[in-house]
Amino acid sequence: MTNHDKKPSQGFVVTKGYRRFAEMCDACRRARVVGLGYGPPGTGKTESATYYAQWNQIEPYLPEPLITFTGRSAVDGLYPYRPLAFTSAPLDASIQHCRTVFYTPPVTGAPGRIEKEVLTLFAAFSYLVEAANRRHEDKEEFLVTRRFSRLIELLVVDEANRLKDMGLEQVRDIADRGKIGLVLLGMPGLEKRVARAPQLYSRIGFNHEMELLSEEETRFFLDQRWSHRVSAHSDDFTDQEAVATILRITRGNIRVIERLMMQVEHVLVANQLTVVTKEVVETARKNLIIGPD
Repeated sequence: MTNHDKKPSQGFVVTKGYRRFAEMCDACRRARVVGLGYGPPGTGKTESATYYAQWNQIEPYLPEPLITFTGRSAVDGLYPYRPLAFTSAPLDASIQHCRTVFYTPPVTGAPGRIEKEVLTLFAAFSYLVEAANRRHEDKEEFLVTRRFSRLIELLVVDEANRLKDMGLEQVRDIADRGKIGLVLLGMPGLEKRVARAPQLYSRIGFNHEMELLSEEETRFFLDQRWSHRVSAHSDDFTDQEAVATILRITRGNIRVIERLMMQVEHVLVANQLTVVTKEVVETARKNLIIGPD
């Protein structure tokens, strides 16, 4: 039976699609080439990239004023670089092994702005990793003096569909100058856009289409994230019926699974229920805008 006293797991679920994505990123890091990842919304592109880059370890130390560098008008003004806010940060040991920078471009951004933001992230990232390696960032002072550090091996650009042609050329140029790998993530159609940019297209070494979860993977995902509410492999008819309804509604879309199950939680709490049934799932479905079943 399902244990309703447990809380939902907040950990990342490693799926077959993520393993293929990680293999592509590893290959791009080694060969210093461009990788292309694309797929419909809800296939886990952003989550996969942030998990691979361990960005949840890095991002807390990147306050917005640091990223935007208000008041600085030239990229050259960023170096030598030392972010004052980081001197006493309790850096996690796992940061020592981070080698991937994750970047989401603005909805509208000129190439100059993109270059400035990426190089700022490079500087902050390099400082953090170097500080974690030295383990004495609050005792000895040091500066980041190079734009392209040996500590950076891969740049992952999420929402790459936002980039105009010149923006794509800009990130390609950054990867070339830094001699690092580059992975572009976006919606279907990104691969066709890239094909119209010869300099970028000729550097693509790996291509990965991210797909929706299969039925078995969806069951695995539910077991890993929502086992406190539903048992994906239970012999109980009520559980089987509820899981079948979830499978029919979500169709393997990770984002829809998460949204639906959060609504299921709301329905259970609002009605003081403890068991997830087909009726509970269908009631939760009515609160979502996800298209026809």
